Amino acid sequence: MSAPACISPFDVVDAQFQAYNDQDLEAFCAFYADKATLGDFNGAITTDGIAAIRARHVKLFADFPQNKAELLSRVIVGNTVIDHERVSRTPGGDTFEVAAIYTIADAKIVRVDFVK
Repeated sequence: MSAPACISPFDVVDAQFQAYNDQDLEAFCAFYADKATLGDFNGAITTDGIAAIRARHVKLFADFPQNKAELLSRVIVGNTVIDHERVSRTPGGDTFEVAAIYTIADAKIVRVDFVK
């Protein structure tokens, strides 16, 4: 599935966020470039390429079928979207916060850096 080039960075990240919360793996992966990477902020790449991103989220969704992220705030500067999120793996369970810094190119996520 290919996203139209006119889709905004906000729309890409927002739709990806919804697909994540829906645990819709196909929709989620459709917003990532084939060579997308996930990494630690100012650190190493932890997941390289769409196949690895897919495998990571297959496991995450299987291990935590009620996993949800709550958007606390969003900042958009050019092709960069920064989300502050609160994540809960199970209802009523422990939560943690993360900042996800998305870099968008050609209506696809090409990199996400996580601040934990």
